[in-house]
Amino acid sequence: MLSARIRIAARLLAVAALAALTAGCFQPMYAEHTDGTPGLREKLMGIELPPINKANASREARVGVEVRNALAFKLYGSATGMPPTHRLEIRFTTSKSSLIVDPNTGLPNSENYGIDCQYNLTEVVTGKSVMTGTTFSRVSYDMPGSYQRFARNRAVRDAEDRAANEIAENINTRLAAFFTAGT
Repeated sequence: MLSARIRIAARLLAVAALAALTAGCFQPMYAEHTDGTPGLREKLMGIELPPINKANASREARVGVEVRNALAFKLYGSATGMPPTHRLEIRFTTSKSSLIVDPNTGLPNSENYGIDCQYNLTEVVTGKSVMTGTTFSRVSYDMPGSYQRFARNRAVRDAEDRAANEIAENINTRLAAFFTAGT
């Protein structure tokens, strides 16, 4: 009985010692640096977001503005950042597919909205591409009856907004990882 308690105490002591050794390795991602180097927040604020190139007055142009605005808010917390050190070019395509079709009317009851996005981060000074990536978002939405046109349009718009916010979140996470780890 006594040897079992000693083994448990030894194991707990070993776990505590390992935890103490690794405690100095942990650094919060968004922490400010005390050595004067820019932190993650300052690095993200140096990303320039040009308007996304889509045909004016199209649904995709509105989605592009939504992606850009959501990403700007996640990067800067406001509409503008600091003087640019990097430029982020974003290109995307959208898709819609019917999931469930009403057999009586032939109209969809449920649809899927998708965005497939490619992005490229370049240094402003050198023009060199430092990171490229792709991401996607798929959201589903219900289509109310055929007589509710406004509700149908609103369902599509809400799905577009949710997908745009998901794309912005994915890109923001990837940028934060790039500026923290450098890869």
